[in-house]
Amino acid sequence: MRLRRAAALAVLSLAALTACGSGSSVGTLRIMAPASPGGGWDRTSRAAAQAFTSIDRSTKVEVYNVPGAGGTVGLAQLAGEKGNGNLLMTMGLVMVGAVEQNRSKVTLAETTPIAKLTEEYEIAVVPAASPYRTLAQLVAAWKANPAKITIGGGSAGGTDHIVAGLMAKAAGIDPGKVNYIAHSGGGEALNALLGNKVSLGISGIGEFAEHVRSGKLRALGVTSPVRVDSVNSPTMKEGGLDVELANWRGFVAPPGLDDAARKDLTDLVTRMHGSPAWKEAVAKNGWIDSFQTGRQFADYLAAEQARVKTIIAEMGLAP
Repeated sequence: MRLRRAAALAVLSLAALTACGSGSSVGTLRIMAPASPGGGWDRTSRAAAQAFTSIDRSTKVEVYNVPGAGGTVGLAQLAGEKGNGNLLMTMGLVMVGAVEQNRSKVTLAETTPIAKLTEEYEIAVVPAASPYRTLAQLVAAWKANPAKITIGGGSAGGTDHIVAGLMAKAAGIDPGKVNYIAHSGGGEALNALLGNKVSLGISGIGEFAEHVRSGKLRALGVTSPVRVDSVNSPTMKEGGLDVELANWRGFVAPPGLDDAARKDLTDLVTRMHGSPAWKEAVAKNGWIDSFQTGRQFADYLAAEQARVKTIIAEMGLAP
């Protein structure tokens, strides 16, 4: 079953796999970004496609969007592509949380882990016209009336939502009273912020950094242990909240791949990861290179599913 192409679809050329020592049999490669255009999964998918292109030019790559339910709509479609060695799905911590939040019938156990790619810290921002100039000012207003502070971010149960809950918990606010407005991708959350439709926005640093630098958004805090170079912002701890969390992203493939197909995809992604184009994209977006493949990534993914399930339950985010 071929997946429907979303409106934002890019067709690019990819590396000649005959140059790959594995003798890969991958033909046209499709990369699913299981969210709307403009968010972290979309940007990661398209950056990877450009990096694949830089390796060689004989095989086509298709990047397409399947938004909905924190990526679990795309996850269900991926599961229906059993044995397809020509398909990758970009995913990460957001999807791990969304599977729990949405009680998805399809889980990440029904995928073939290929590679962890990057980590990225989160940032909390307000519109330029916001009366809150510091995190402490926002927290004071939040404590006074939790329902009044609307927080925009990605999917329910995803990284942004978890950060909102951790911030509330650190501030002494019941995480269950967080007025969180979920969006399908960072692009929608950004539009809500720029339109002054939410009080606070939470997302990966790379999604908001440009608008912080331009003055359209004001950074209140990042979830890193120290300040980061790509954006002028204090840490959450500097603002009075003991919150640290790194998002991560990677690739999984459909279930049921044979060993040869899995090796072909893993070798291909490994070559992409080593390309100058990918290294440039990582630096440009302020991502942290955290490359893992094989059993190491599979074990990491299993551990993350257990960890996030516990966090969501403790914070009352699960339905």
